[in-house]
Amino acid sequence: MQAEIVAVGTELLLGEIVDTNSAYVARAFRDIGLNVYYITAVGDNESRCAEVLRAAMGRAEVVIVTGGLGPTADDITRQAVAAATGRDLEFKQELLDQIAERFRRFGSPMSDNNRQQAYVPQGAIAIENPVGTAPVFIVDDGQNIVVVLPGVPREMKHLLEHAIIPWLKDRLDLQGIIKARVLRTAGIGESQIDHRLRDLMDGANPTIGLAAHTGQTDVRVTAKAASEAEADALIAPLEAEIRKRLGDVIYGTGDLPLEDALVALCREASVSLSSCEAGTGEKLAARLDAAAQGSEVCAGGLSMPDDTALAGELALDASLPVAQFAEAAASACRLRYDSSLGIAVVVRRVQDGDPKGQSGTAVAVSTADGAHSRYYAFGTERQNAPIWATTHALAMARRAVMEGKP
Repeated sequence: MQAEIVAVGTELLLGEIVDTNSAYVARAFRDIGLNVYYITAVGDNESRCAEVLRAAMGRAEVVIVTGGLGPTADDITRQAVAAATGRDLEFKQELLDQIAERFRRFGSPMSDNNRQQAYVPQGAIAIENPVGTAPVFIVDDGQNIVVVLPGVPREMKHLLEHAIIPWLKDRLDLQGIIKARVLRTAGIGESQIDHRLRDLMDGANPTIGLAAHTGQTDVRVTAKAASEAEADALIAPLEAEIRKRLGDVIYGTGDLPLEDALVALCREASVSLSSCEAGTGEKLAARLDAAAQGSEVCAGGLSMPDDTALAGELALDASLPVAQFAEAAASACRLRYDSSLGIAVVVRRVQDGDPKGQSGTAVAVSTADGAHSRYYAFGTERQNAPIWATTHALAMARRAVMEGKP
């Protein structure tokens, strides 16, 4: 069974708001075993919306639409659905009564334009909206099911959970689920993961997918089965093989942040850490503070606007190549705070004519055994440099703890 999601609203196409509704619906459909193959956004234009809906109905048995059910002139979803399904709009007095009652309870007058919200395509199943003024409806012609929900996330989520999902499960006799398990990695590139797992990625059920983020990559294993227990049984052997091939670059599962995994590992190993950073906008300190939450793991830290200021604070030579400077900073920080491990992230502006390695970005970790670093050629001109660099620094620190170096 295939489903498609259509998000209506010109504001989506202008980038004024982020479409969180489609992601929420996709997760809900996954949990009841509905495959979502397409998600489309379309503006507040009746003919284009109807065209998108016709295409969706040609591809999927279930089409769910969010947005465009308000009382204003640019709320065109009901008209577009009527056109796409070849139906006229019909007025429902009971829907208008529900809308009027809701305004009465709000203590607000109802405008004449709210009357248009009481129109639905002929023969549609109308569903009262208990948390808003826009009634929703379902058009079911035996071949396609078109479900229309409000664009307001709070209303959409309530109606999806309490009305639409139960209706779909009963109507389609949905018994199965689609379950995803996410393995989170750090310190390894997406292409390297793809190289190691390529032969495993051709399976039909379960499947493997990669999702790259700034400085790290998620490995998603997805299985479709009649029950959660059966899905787990399908996922388990593939997950074991992935862990065998990737090893300790997998730091956790689900939504676990890398910094949380590092702090938990340090606590378990009785390792303390300190940090210093320059040119990162205090990104490293923010991530560690959020993970540590006052824990004894973090002994202290320094956040400076640039490497010159950090050099002055730690009495270092600011003229060192950036990787050597980062190693010296990590070691000085470790000694200053008497920690087991010191972490440094330095983002130095790249100047024209700089020798290779003089400027750019470096991350370093220092332990009693010495310091080591990684160098990247980009500098402050790269907008995501602080996130990228702090992620690699946290991954490097985690590996040092795992290897028992502190």
